[in-house]
Amino acid sequence: MNVFSKIVLLISLFVFSSFLFAANLPVGPTLNADSYLLVDYHSGTELVAKNPDKRIEPASITKLMTAYVIYKALEKGDISLKDNVLISKKAWKMEGSRMFLEAGKKVPLNRVLHGLIIQSGNDAAVALAEHVAGSESAFVKMMNEQAKAMGLNNTHYMNATGWPAENHYTTARDIVKLTQAIIRDFPEHYKLHSIKEYSYNGIKQYNRNKLLWRDKTVDGVKTGHTESAGYCLVASSKRNDMRLISVVLGAKDAKTRADYSQELLEYGFRFFETYKLYDAGSVLADARIWKGTKDTVPAGITEDFYVTVQKGHYKQLKGLMKLDNTVDAPVKRGDKLGNAIIKDGDIIVSEVPLVALDAVDAGGFWSKVTDSVKKLFN
Repeated sequence: MNVFSKIVLLISLFVFSSFLFAANLPVGPTLNADSYLLVDYHSGTELVAKNPDKRIEPASITKLMTAYVIYKALEKGDISLKDNVLISKKAWKMEGSRMFLEAGKKVPLNRVLHGLIIQSGNDAAVALAEHVAGSESAFVKMMNEQAKAMGLNNTHYMNATGWPAENHYTTARDIVKLTQAIIRDFPEHYKLHSIKEYSYNGIKQYNRNKLLWRDKTVDGVKTGHTESAGYCLVASSKRNDMRLISVVLGAKDAKTRADYSQELLEYGFRFFETYKLYDAGSVLADARIWKGTKDTVPAGITEDFYVTVQKGHYKQLKGLMKLDNTVDAPVKRGDKLGNAIIKDGDIIVSEVPLVALDAVDAGGFWSKVTDSVKKLFN
């Protein structure tokens, strides 16, 4: 199979949201919640959505960002799982869900981290924030900086716990992005999110994510609840090589948020499938470059290429390649060189950028002169 045939195959398999709701596809669940979203982890394809960009109060789902910042500090070596965390009076006095830390005691960081993830301890969140950054307010600044770096443009934190506060908000779509980052960047730490129970200070508490008991393929992620936020749940399930992430925000009670999450996951696995087509760095074409030290540059993708398709439906899609044949050197790695165009009949559905996988320096005087003439007749 030549390069062009491979490219056409890749494009013909690619799927976009408008194809996910074909006439022969049952409509996704309609849920009585403020906002919800179902997304394939690898491809990022959204399968079901209601108000995914609506700003909501995240309650304890906030602790996903708290955890991410802690995981990152562990990876950098700024803190260690063997550290002893001094429990402040502020942490000890926290209301809501707690792991029942005692003021003035030093507790191994690993134990406090378990209390944060499994028991959703507000006291654990504050204690860890103070240990990492010196104060909760300084830690919250780190959370917001991380949110900005991730492109979570509709997220802002005021605390590390999710306690109700003005200007403390996020969206279902931003929650999915954050969840994807946790699973991708910290797979070892992510395993904590599947633990069903944890005991500290003689008190056993159970993970509030009831799907961990219902469905053995569910391995996370986080619950949240306040009177103003309602009942919320971020869940992730992996079946074979396909992983889905569901977000339900503002359900009426704990059972309903679990039921809704299960409905979303079952719908996704029942009607869709995901494929990995190419590894990051795969070359899909050679793009013509003018006035450079080289005439061509490899064009392709910089990340693993996954597609999510409706079962039995992907063969109906068509596509073509369109490279920009007027590009002059210099070209930097990552520069856009063209598009893969996906079409439904004569209608362009979407376009996928192809980028330079190498750099091309500007050529000498003679190269510029000769290529200027050739380009006129191209």
